[in-house]
Amino acid sequence: MPPQKSKNSTTLAIVFATVVIDMLGVGILIPVVPLLLTDPAYQYHLPLALSTGYVVLGFLTAIFPFMQFIATPILGQLSDHVGRKKVLAFSLAGTSISYAIFALGIIFRNIPLLFVSRALDGITGGNIAVAQAAIADSSAPENRAKNFGLIGAALGIGFVIGPFLGGELSNPHLVSWFNATTPFWFASVLSALNTLSVIFFFRETLAKKTREKIRIAQSFINIQTAFLSKKFRAYFGTSFLYMSGFTFFTTFFGVFLINKFGYDQGGIGLYFAYIGIFIALTQGLLVRYVAKRSSHATTISIALFVFSLTLLCLSLTSASWLLYVFAIPQCICIGLIMANMTALISVNAGDHEQGKVLGISASVQALGQSIPPVISGYLAANLSAVAPLVTASIMVFIAALSFVFFVRPKLK
Repeated sequence: MPPQKSKNSTTLAIVFATVVIDMLGVGILIPVVPLLLTDPAYQYHLPLALSTGYVVLGFLTAIFPFMQFIATPILGQLSDHVGRKKVLAFSLAGTSISYAIFALGIIFRNIPLLFVSRALDGITGGNIAVAQAAIADSSAPENRAKNFGLIGAALGIGFVIGPFLGGELSNPHLVSWFNATTPFWFASVLSALNTLSVIFFFRETLAKKTREKIRIAQSFINIQTAFLSKKFRAYFGTSFLYMSGFTFFTTFFGVFLINKFGYDQGGIGLYFAYIGIFIALTQGLLVRYVAKRSSHATTISIALFVFSLTLLCLSLTSASWLLYVFAIPQCICIGLIMANMTALISVNAGDHEQGKVLGISASVQALGQSIPPVISGYLAANLSAVAPLVTASIMVFIAALSFVFFVRPKLK
């Protein structure tokens, strides 16, 4: 294999592993954290009243995407100054430390440690921009789209494997010494190994470092730009509403499964892995098929309305087997919305503003993931665990109306 091709293959492999581990860590939390904070019968339940646990769960979930919202553009800019390798190594080391802190927080029943862990992981785990930059540095123009597709595949794989591992590694019925901390020690070791792979095998991809001033408040500048942009305001508004609805769903659905159907960590992990598989299949197979037969706008309109309906059906169902039935059209809709929304924004952006517009879109989505968990906590505490799910359905329905009335007319 030619040296340059070998170098590029190593770069892609390490970047792929980095994104998989980032998403795997997010997924590992899904089966365990709801039990820690909202199930008094769980062995490792933290000493909180149920209503307080709901609120704490909301804030604990929110702090990670909020810190990512702030840190991701900064890490991207920093990598232009000092190189991709240093920033990737730093971020992975921070992720490894954050998982170890979370495990210690569980052991010592220390809630502040849990928050420190999630905040640190949000700051150092916002390396998706650096991963994308490394791929752009090392890919020929004709291969760039294909190589960027690896990030989508890595996100999908991490989301499938993460919840499954979180459920299985915390299950003492599977292995006697498994407990609530095991998934986090596992993720910490994985991140540490990936840090070493970056240090010893990753070759710097940045050819020329920049001297431009780093904008610490870039994320807030992005939100301001999104709000003021006449061209893209409706797109970003719809994207924010959709992501908010999606986050209302993911934040408290594990609690819903515990309360209504008595799921344990293994059941929650398997269900979210099941969802992840269908989302990945949709993005890998169905998106191309649908793209040949329907416009981005038509696909998004239909998918948003159907997704809203499936969320409402989930909140009303009384049979656990129906959860798996409704999950199929739901996941198809999620996969189609994710792919087509990004494509639509990219198509309507000029060649000279692709990076800027997609960066703003990422900030809008990150903010959409930061606010709903906090609101969900209070909704669950004051109403019921199903309230965030109903709210998710309403938010996605509003997103659908926003898209139909404010975005589609501009496309005609």
